[in-house]
Amino acid sequence: MNPRDISQASDPDLRASLTALRRAAALARKTAIQTGTDLIVVRDGQTVRISADTLRSQTKTDRDSAP
Repeated sequence: MNPRDISQASDPDLRASLTALRRAAALARKTAIQTGTDLIVVRDGQTVRISADTLRSQTKTDRDSAP
């Protein structure tokens, strides 16, 4: 299922799930930055460890590129 499929689902909970997952991911990034903890994610089927320093620099880059 892709985001377009989910956004058109008849179940309102399913439609809201993508937003909830994004909100949870943002909170996990924020918590990892605050505590200096690495974040573990799966990308393309591979487990990847992202350091708090990398998350900080990504956040700074995102803020700098925002309109």
